[in-house]
Amino acid sequence: MAAEIIDGFAAAAALRQEVAARAAELQRSHGVVPGLAVVLVGEDPASAVYVRNKLKATAECGLKSFEFKLPETTGEAELLDLVAKLNADPAVHGILVQLPLPKQINTDKVLGLIDPDKDVDGFHPVNAGRLSVGLPGFVPCTPRGAQILIDKLMPSLAGKHAVVIGRSNIVGKPMAQLLLQRNATVTIAHSKTADLPALCRTADVLVAAVGRARMVKGDWIKPGAVVIDVGINRIEEDGKGKLVGDVDFASAAPVAGHITPVPRGVGPMTIACLMLNTLDSAARAAAAK
Repeated sequence: MAAEIIDGFAAAAALRQEVAARAAELQRSHGVVPGLAVVLVGEDPASAVYVRNKLKATAECGLKSFEFKLPETTGEAELLDLVAKLNADPAVHGILVQLPLPKQINTDKVLGLIDPDKDVDGFHPVNAGRLSVGLPGFVPCTPRGAQILIDKLMPSLAGKHAVVIGRSNIVGKPMAQLLLQRNATVTIAHSKTADLPALCRTADVLVAAVGRARMVKGDWIKPGAVVIDVGINRIEEDGKGKLVGDVDFASAAPVAGHITPVPRGVGPMTIACLMLNTLDSAARAAAAK
């Protein structure tokens, strides 16, 4: 029996509606409009598309956006100065610096300067630390979105084995922390893991986040497992460019119980969770007044 497709597009639309309703209530009760500052340095086409989608979602949710487009030649000091000003601006509740940055700019230095309480991407070491010890903080948007999808299918993960393929700071590690918080037994797999297919076949929940097109085959998957494909890979096939995930969907779908497609899977949830993180930041700021 074929897997049930997890519709991340529909789930993200519902989450954006929820954010819009809560944002409207925050404005009524506290006079606060959540504000998101988005900084784009250079002309990278993929980054420009991502920024455009984020700004569109901001408007849909009734949030205020502040857009800063800087030239490719922008120096590190200039970008750090902008981040410092955004940190000090009470109308800005979330700061997003679109990656990658040009080579003359130290990415870690820029991300490290963002106020952790405005770090809606969840990349700051302080927020990584908060997540690891179970304190409130910002969770990176992709793993947060993936976990929301998993929670809808499996309200309890106690006694379940979750395997996360990938150990990045942006997805793999925070994804594992979220699954641990829900009492799953978690294994993080990576390029040095021995017999990766055999390990994956033990997973009740399998999260693929490695950035390798169609790496995870159907015979890697435990029958009935929940498969979350975080990968977005652009490939050439039949003379056309197309987006595919880290999971070979055609062979995996007949085996899995539930599976996210690419596109319209985890991707839309990432942007919806950016809106949710910005709303959460504004709500905390309003409560602290």
